[in-house]
Amino acid sequence: MNGKLLKIAAVACAAVFAVALAGCAGDKYVPEEKQAQLEPPAIGETDTLRVGVDTGKAPLAGIMESNRAIVGLDVDIAAAIADDLGLKLTIIDVGSDAASALADGTVDIVMGVNQSDADGSFWVSQTYLPTGIALFSTDPNAGVPVADSGATFAAQISSTSAWAVSNEFGAGSLEAASTLLDAFDSLKNGQVNYVAADAVIGLYTAHSQDMQVYLSAMLSRVGGYVIGASSSNAELQTAISQSVQNMVNGGVLNVIERKWLGTTLDLSSVPLTAAAQGSGSGTSNGDGSGADDSGSGDGNGDGTGSSDEQLDENAEGSGDVAEQDA
Repeated sequence: MNGKLLKIAAVACAAVFAVALAGCAGDKYVPEEKQAQLEPPAIGETDTLRVGVDTGKAPLAGIMESNRAIVGLDVDIAAAIADDLGLKLTIIDVGSDAASALADGTVDIVMGVNQSDADGSFWVSQTYLPTGIALFSTDPNAGVPVADSGATFAAQISSTSAWAVSNEFGAGSLEAASTLLDAFDSLKNGQVNYVAADAVIGLYTAHSQDMQVYLSAMLSRVGGYVIGASSSNAELQTAISQSVQNMVNGGVLNVIERKWLGTTLDLSSVPLTAAAQGSGSGTSNGDGSGADDSGSGDGNGDGTGSSDEQLDENAEGSGDVAEQDA
């Protein structure tokens, strides 16, 4: 297994998620040291949470051009979980083989597991990040397109998103783009009415290009990403579930979403297209997983327009923002 390790001190990450209010000039905020809530055998290393990510799934995880560090939504969320549990953090690139990484004890938990792909070989948490195949528009009043309306769509060629468009609106309505960036360029230039893409990766791509887009509709039912852990590790399961809930209640997830996506991510109020309403769940193209995108993001992911967290488009397992073949 090609492991790329990134040691992150959770106490340092606390500064990202906590705001210190100084009572007078010159006061120095010193975060209270948290006591570790887990110890071996619930975790593999004392005082450390080992978290597996897939650096080929930007913006969930990817590699910075500048220093080869692993960054992304999942890395920030993992740092928040470790901090909540009073632990240091080790990030390990496990690729797409989450089950093996858990089974052989390489990691304690894995991030970025699509709930539709969970096969029951390990425990999974509640959803921490929703997603699905979405339709993006530059018009906030674009509304939900219907078949035979003449609406036009751009999507990555041979992707699940492209399949969903062709299936509901006909192949003639689709402009197949070489990359997701090209698809959004077509939208920006007025060549199409909508872009079809995974909700998370679509928002990240648009945000990295400083492009204002709106979620007009969902082409699939909403699914999401979950955290995986060993089925036999009940103590760790309980701790992770509580930590995810703490992040939701405390607004930490919203902060991380805004950093990478430019907005908080709530798909519950986004309307479904006619086909999505009748799709049910459990199919590879209509289950709401939306996991047809993978991207390095050759744009910036820090929410500020700077390049200090730009993911490397030439890194192994990454590339231009692109969708997986259907």
